[in-house]
Amino acid sequence: MGKFGLAETHLTCGDCPIRHRAVCARCETEELAALEETKYYRDYEPGQTIVWGGDEMDFVASVVSGVATLSHTMEDGRRQMVGLLLPSDFLGRPGRRLAPYDVTAVSKLTLCCFRRAPFEDLLLSTPAINRRLLEMTLDELDAAREWMLILGRKTAREKIASLIAIVGRRDAALHMMRADGQVVFDLPLTREAMADYLGLTLETVSRQISALKREGVIRIEGNRHVTVPDFPRLMEETGDDTDGGLLS
Repeated sequence: MGKFGLAETHLTCGDCPIRHRAVCARCETEELAALEETKYYRDYEPGQTIVWGGDEMDFVASVVSGVATLSHTMEDGRRQMVGLLLPSDFLGRPGRRLAPYDVTAVSKLTLCCFRRAPFEDLLLSTPAINRRLLEMTLDELDAAREWMLILGRKTAREKIASLIAIVGRRDAALHMMRADGQVVFDLPLTREAMADYLGLTLETVSRQISALKREGVIRIEGNRHVTVPDFPRLMEETGDDTDGGLLS
């Protein structure tokens, strides 16, 4: 068992489940070998804090499996969830010493980590990592803008549908499948966490999920195993048009 409570993870880059989407996705054999020499894994249990906002962060990492939340704590103790880290997402910023947010595992989580200083050196000598990190940063910016739309303009039903669609699309991409037709995945958040993230009450989240289930838009087995029988129908419930904008 590792010091974080889970069996220690050992993967080669060639066996990595996020290889095609991670920061190393554009790397060639020699570049991967350089990463292999510097990487290490950390495993976390649900609810475990990875880093507190304002603390020094001496590593950067890719999420291999599991999900983490990004939260901001105000001076009076109020907390707001401001983001999710899903598999293949990148944690940390080269050149930034302090963590801007609290990062907490919400499921069993595995990180592929690199010490910050050696990773910054790799960026100077490995253009493929630089390019991929820029792509991921721009994708994160697009996701943040999408989330501003979700929180600012959408109804409760559209917010729930949008969050389910986001997770479903990411899961399909990780398995190199299209989010079209039937999509099956595990929803990583509890209903309480969904309410926190979406700015809704727990009762509203439960009511809207029940409505989507009753109307056949989604099916849920157990607590979080989701089947979307017709993904385009779910997308209709998000309020977005086919170009990604808001329906009038």
